[in-house]
Amino acid sequence: MSQNKSEVSKTLKELIAEGEHQTQDFKYAINDSKKIARSLAAFANTNGGRLLVGVKDNGRVAGVSSDEEYYMIEAAASMYCQPPVTFQTTLWEEDGKTVLEVIVPKSQHKPHKAPTKDGDYKVYVRVNDQNILANSVLLKVWSRQKKKQGAFLKLTQAENILLSHLSEHPDISMSAFQRLAGINRWTAEKIIVNLLVINVLEMRLSEKQCLYRLKPTKNADKKNSTNPK
Repeated sequence: MSQNKSEVSKTLKELIAEGEHQTQDFKYAINDSKKIARSLAAFANTNGGRLLVGVKDNGRVAGVSSDEEYYMIEAAASMYCQPPVTFQTTLWEEDGKTVLEVIVPKSQHKPHKAPTKDGDYKVYVRVNDQNILANSVLLKVWSRQKKKQGAFLKLTQAENILLSHLSEHPDISMSAFQRLAGINRWTAEKIIVNLLVINVLEMRLSEKQCLYRLKPTKNADKKNSTNPK
């Protein structure tokens, strides 16, 4: 574990001032490695991120009191993440209190699973400041991307209906697409996965729903930080 301040452009106060977001989470203390494993896996599965351990939800620095937090992080990453998640740590000193910074890079070996409250291993992703379960569509997209298989896209009536709808509306859900095109779930999911793989669509995942929309061009709106792909 590093014993020096992070050699980054931002100070600890500047990091805390950002609050919790897509790539940053505060932890007052760590007393459950399995729970922390969900955060580590979610960061690794999405865009990477950092944990600031010893910081309360309101941004107040409480500090960590021992090396126990580091060893619980290590247990979470190596024992309760499947496959294990890599991380780096840095210690910050602020007003006589120590904050443990845990940096998790975006993984090239996703999906990483972590245990639910019931002990079942599931895949989590980071969306805004929450860790949520990945859906079957995202898992299939990752599987296709890992195999680097090409996607053969034949524009059937269903694809044309979907693309026409999205040219006039901001997004659509899977069930709405099924009703609109008059197709079953299996067919709708296959079409959505194909269009995600070839970057025609993007996914907007939240705890309550999953929506799909046309992917903006490079020169268009780039505010897609919550896109778990």
